[in-house]
Amino acid sequence: MWRLYQFALCPFSRKVRLVLSERKIPYELCQVLPWRRPPDFRQLNRTGRTPAMHDAERGIVLADSRAICEYFEETFVGYPMMIGSAEQRAEIRRLVAWFDEQFYADVTWPLLRGRLIVPVMTGGNRNTGMLPAARRKADAYLDEIGFLLGNRMWLAGPTLSIADLAVAAQISVADYFGGIDWSGHEQAKTWYSVLRSRPSFQPILAARMGGIEPPPHYSAIDA
Repeated sequence: MWRLYQFALCPFSRKVRLVLSERKIPYELCQVLPWRRPPDFRQLNRTGRTPAMHDAERGIVLADSRAICEYFEETFVGYPMMIGSAEQRAEIRRLVAWFDEQFYADVTWPLLRGRLIVPVMTGGNRNTGMLPAARRKADAYLDEIGFLLGNRMWLAGPTLSIADLAVAAQISVADYFGGIDWSGHEQAKTWYSVLRSRPSFQPILAARMGGIEPPPHYSAIDA
C-alpha cells in the first residue's frame, strides 16, 4: 500500500490527500516534520520536502505534489482530475501553479512559518503580526475566485478538477491560522463551503497541530 509522508498543515500534502480520497486510492499516513530534517525521510526524498509517497512492495517513490497528482492521473482509471479540452486542462494547470506558487508565497507560507514552524523550532512566541497583511493579500485571490465562479460552476470549468482541490488546500491552511476574511466574498465562500462538506475534506479539517486551534468558522464556514 502507498504511504504518504506529510504533516497536517502542509498545503501540498493536503492537495495530494484530497486527490487520493476523491479518486478512491487507499493509502496510509506517515507524519513527518521536514524542518527537523529526519534522516530516514531525507533518505527517501532527498529534497526533504513534503509530500512524498512510497510503495515499498513495488519500490516506487514519488515526490512533489504536482508530480504525485499527475502520476495517479496517468496510472489510475476513474475519477479523473484533469479533464476537458486542451484549453481547459491548460486553465487547470494555470490555477494550480498560481496557488501553489504565488498564493503560497504571499499568504500560506508567512502564516505557516510565523505561527507554527519558527515557534516550534525556537520555542519562541507565535507571530500574529502578519495576519492583517495575509488577509489583505488573500482578499485579491478571493476576488479572483469570485470572478471565475461568476462564469463557471467550478474554478476551471463545469466539473470539479484538481484546480479546485489545489486552491482549497492552500486556503484551508491559511484559514486554519485565521488568515482568511470571508466577508464580502460570498461566491468564494459558497464554493469553499461545498468543497469543505465533501467526505474527502473531513479528515483534513479534523486535524490539529502544534497546540493551535483554528478560528470557530474553520470547520463550519456558515456558522
